[in-house]
Amino acid sequence: MNLADASQVDLPQALRLPFERQRAAFAADPYPAWPVRRDRLRRLHQLVLKNEHEFARAIDADFGGRPALETQIAEVFASVQEIGHALAQGERWMRPRRVGVSKWFLPARAQVLPQPLGVVGVLAPWNYPLYLSVAPLAVALAAGNRVLVKPSEITPQFSALLARLVAFWFAAEEVDVVQGGPEVAAEFSRLPFDHLIFTGSTAVGRKVMAAAAANLTPVTLELGGKSPAIVAPGYPLAHAVERVLAGKLLNAGQTCIAPDYVLVSRAQMDEFVNQARTQSRVMVPGGLANAGYCSVVNARQYARLGGLLAQARAQGARVEALFDGPAQDDVAHRLALHLVVDPSCHLNLMQEEVFGPILPLVPYDAVDEAIAFVNARPRPLALYWFDHDAARTEAMLRATHAGGVSVNDTLLHVAQDTLPFGGVGPSGMGHYHGLWGFETFSKLKPVFHQARFNGMKLFTPPYSPLTHKLLGLMKRF
Repeated sequence: MNLADASQVDLPQALRLPFERQRAAFAADPYPAWPVRRDRLRRLHQLVLKNEHEFARAIDADFGGRPALETQIAEVFASVQEIGHALAQGERWMRPRRVGVSKWFLPARAQVLPQPLGVVGVLAPWNYPLYLSVAPLAVALAAGNRVLVKPSEITPQFSALLARLVAFWFAAEEVDVVQGGPEVAAEFSRLPFDHLIFTGSTAVGRKVMAAAAANLTPVTLELGGKSPAIVAPGYPLAHAVERVLAGKLLNAGQTCIAPDYVLVSRAQMDEFVNQARTQSRVMVPGGLANAGYCSVVNARQYARLGGLLAQARAQGARVEALFDGPAQDDVAHRLALHLVVDPSCHLNLMQEEVFGPILPLVPYDAVDEAIAFVNARPRPLALYWFDHDAARTEAMLRATHAGGVSVNDTLLHVAQDTLPFGGVGPSGMGHYHGLWGFETFSKLKPVFHQARFNGMKLFTPPYSPLTHKLLGLMKRF
């Protein structure tokens, strides 16, 4: 359904139609058998694999330059891995789980029954439009739900392609796609979903949560934040630089878990800058002329990033453009990776998520100071720690809060289907991926089965002296 011109329709009513269609279909089959769920997952798998090149072209067009290989790695591969994991494990996930009962209630038994919630809403962002639509969709389908997806209006060609392909591979009562702008997204979040997942900025996440609260709709919020990388003293700097830049250069830094700033020992600051300049030219030879480097998605985001750099320069910060050749291309919205060395904490780039190829470099004099710097700020979506000292690493893990952590690398924790993905505090709430996503989109229904022969008569009014004696005995054990 394309509601791009929302002024021409009764928006609440237009969105109610696909929602009610799915709600009625769920009511007719509230607990789909595994073969039904498996069939839906297989169709989703085919949808992605058979159209991977079309997806890459659409995303490239929306970005004005997104390397096809980056789309293959970060979107197509990641999507089919998520679907494949659900296909391999979903039948096991949906089985009733036998749990114990208190000894005083034997021979009763108990179980946890994973039950589909109903209709799930997915509000997907623009930065990884395929993966961040498909990943929650896959686990929601594995859990037996119907799903409405609202992709971002910032990637219109991708959104139109996804809508067309979903309509081909799925009945509208199984999966449907709603297109439109911010006003459609706002109305979408007001629908009485059984669960709503939103990926995007913290500011918009607050609005989504407020809208969902009117219906007491449970939400999973995957937000952003300033994800730090900390290089501990003595760690090989060349490797740290390589892995930090790998995480930052992907998608030109337009990644919710990209390293947002780096904390490095003051004595190693200049070496870090030199290593980063060398490494960036190895990774992106030819600079902005390199077709393997991603553009900033649109003029608005490009101008925002330019404003962050202009403010840093105006306030005397040292700004280093790392690529060979031009540092920016205003026509193609391409921006070289920039370091901002020892920035003031009052700069906007230290107050808000950068979400682009700008990397502040913050000095510290002791590791405890670096950890305190992170802990004094809102809890991040990701934290990256570079250290070969196991005791110090364990201490850091216990002393900090973050949505997820990669040790001695960046980004890769999000690629593990056996790990939950989600933020904490301002960086989000709730988890998905793998079993964690299946449980997010399920009601884990507790069920108690009373035995035919049981002792509950002893605890039924009118209470006898024996009841008091038994209760006293039970309290001792």
